[in-house]
Amino acid sequence: MVYVTLAGAILSEVLATTAMKYSEGFSKLWPSLGTAAGYLVAFALLAQTLKAMNIGTAYAIWAGAGTALVAAIGMVFMGESASALKILGLVLVVAGVVVLNLGGAH
Repeated sequence: MVYVTLAGAILSEVLATTAMKYSEGFSKLWPSLGTAAGYLVAFALLAQTLKAMNIGTAYAIWAGAGTALVAAIGMVFMGESASALKILGLVLVVAGVVVLNLGGAH
């Protein structure tokens, strides 16, 4: 169940960041409200996740997955460049999260 809560936190953070792009510097009401609501939900779910998961592991997954997903959304849906170097960077982020998870809980 902890991974479901963490996945919800990640999804909320990704949606909030995407809405922030569309808020145009918080000058548009609905995307601005979506940003605030998304981050509120993301932090609430992350806080619940931290009750049952190590902070380093949870934050690495949350930040790494969020970073990779937002970068991918930018490249696929928002016309941002998708160079080999950017894709390598995303692979390294994901690999870093995997390595942290392989360390296990002590």
